[in-house]
Amino acid sequence: MTERTGHGDDRHGHAGQEQDPHGPGGNGRDGARGQVLVGVDGSESALRAVETAAQEARSHGARLSVVHAFVWPLLHVPLGPSAYGPPGGGLRQQAQDVVDTAVARARACAPDVDVTGEIIEGEPLTVLATRSRSAALVVVGSRGAGAFTGLLVGSVAVHLAAHAACPVLVVRGRERPSGPVLLAVDGSAGSDAAVEFAFAEAAARGAELLAVHAWAPSTGPADPTPLFHGTEEIRGEEGRVLDGALAVAEARRPGVPVERRLVRGRTRPVLLAESAGAQLVVAGARGRGGFAGLLLGSVSQALLHHAECPVAVVRG
Repeated sequence: MTERTGHGDDRHGHAGQEQDPHGPGGNGRDGARGQVLVGVDGSESALRAVETAAQEARSHGARLSVVHAFVWPLLHVPLGPSAYGPPGGGLRQQAQDVVDTAVARARACAPDVDVTGEIIEGEPLTVLATRSRSAALVVVGSRGAGAFTGLLVGSVAVHLAAHAACPVLVVRGRERPSGPVLLAVDGSAGSDAAVEFAFAEAAARGAELLAVHAWAPSTGPADPTPLFHGTEEIRGEEGRVLDGALAVAEARRPGVPVERRLVRGRTRPVLLAESAGAQLVVAGARGRGGFAGLLLGSVSQALLHHAECPVAVVRG
């Protein structure tokens, strides 16, 4: 069951704004229709996500859909007001209040964006993963209203990054209006979508793209590479990996300033350190060397749990 809040009278179109085919305002991947989707649950983390989602929609000329997953009907509990409570109480009214508050926050941040709100029956992961099929970007907070104190990132955010049909932006850490868009480059076959997404974000934000590729002469005692190749030879090869990963997107967007950074070190600590000065970090869901059955690699998981700025995970 879906309930949509009525906001049709004050929607604003974007006919005069050019949409980026690789950003949330364009056709996106898998038939997305210029829509940013944000999940809300009444938490402060979710309201931060709403603000970010509104800014994303405005930057890319996209619509914004605010969605609340209403799980209570599945548990067969009373949804209306209690006989002993106020007439305006009840679980369904609480859900409506969550959506109304989020829609109001979005409109305050981006008055010219077309914003709608929906209450959809179901548990959050299923609702958002299903709706991601018709979205160009899903935005969620790092922790929801049901998060346990010890958790660094909410389970919905992690699972959605692994299962969504479009890029997922998790709002965590400190949000900075300045700083570069940090792109984690590994040269893997599935990373092209992440590279395109990062360039689109840098262009929309008027930001520099910082492309970082971490490398090490050896991956461990069993790695024979250092026996046959010198350090400088390996470094040169990794530099070519970095250049090759950026070539197509950089040619398509010559106006985006790009800084290449080839860093000798382990990928996870290098990227986490670089995230301290970034406004957004973009990574593919899985990189080189990942096990075939994994939907979310160790690097993207580390960023989701520990990065110091919002993280976008893009599946290839």
